[in-house]
Amino acid sequence: MQLIPKTEAKKVAQLALTKKAYDVLIMDLRKLTTITDYFVVCTADSDTQVKAVADAISEGMAKLGDRPWHEEGYTNRSWILLDFVDVVVHVFHKDVRKFYNLERLWGDAPIEHIGDDDVAKQESKQRSKKLTPRKKAVA
Repeated sequence: MQLIPKTEAKKVAQLALTKKAYDVLIMDLRKLTTITDYFVVCTADSDTQVKAVADAISEGMAKLGDRPWHEEGYTNRSWILLDFVDVVVHVFHKDVRKFYNLERLWGDAPIEHIGDDDVAKQESKQRSKKLTPRKKAVA
């Protein structure tokens, strides 16, 4: 199943949060470059967590039928890149993210910050769509 790139980026961000990634953001690059539509950037505190976040994203997207076209960084685990073509994911160790500072490098890109509260809102919306209102019995 092919996801719309913005939907794909939001799903990736949600998957990153499941492994306690933080400072998760989506950068809209559509007006700046043709290499991809969106970057999803997130931070982890250890090399083990960097791998866990990247694995959660890969596995979660695979369940939706979307696998990365290219992966790199699994050896060092300080910056793992997952290329889904329209969405490129950067999972950084906190020190490495500060050093490369993609937000400044791509400073003209609109940025959307994604947090745990955004995931909770999305899950609540999905649950409410599944619930059907009860009709009152007529006496």
